[in-house]
Amino acid sequence: MNENKVYSLLGLCQKAGKLVSGEFAVENAIKSGSACVVIVSSDASENTAKKFRDKCDYYSVPIFAFGNKEMLGHAIGKEVRTSIAITDNGFAKTLQKNLQLDEQDGGNANVEN
Repeated sequence: MNENKVYSLLGLCQKAGKLVSGEFAVENAIKSGSACVVIVSSDASENTAKKFRDKCDYYSVPIFAFGNKEMLGHAIGKEVRTSIAITDNGFAKTLQKNLQLDEQDGGNANVEN
């Protein structure tokens, strides 16, 4: 799996308005039930990663560690982003499939939930 495909999908989600980014917005999406999948950058602090793992565990939202802050931000046309939530089921399923393929191919996506 080419990780560029994941970044392209994130860009499409952003253009379609089916993505929220930033700690506060992602946390609200998880709590409100609108988050279908959450991505936290692999270089996020341990506190941030744990906070999102715990929230996603509690609200039963799949979470992945993928990419780095700069690449995630660049993919969606923004500054650095540590956390992203996909709010569309179709995009989320495609993204999960690609992130799981990346993990099997030895990539850096980790299923946390």
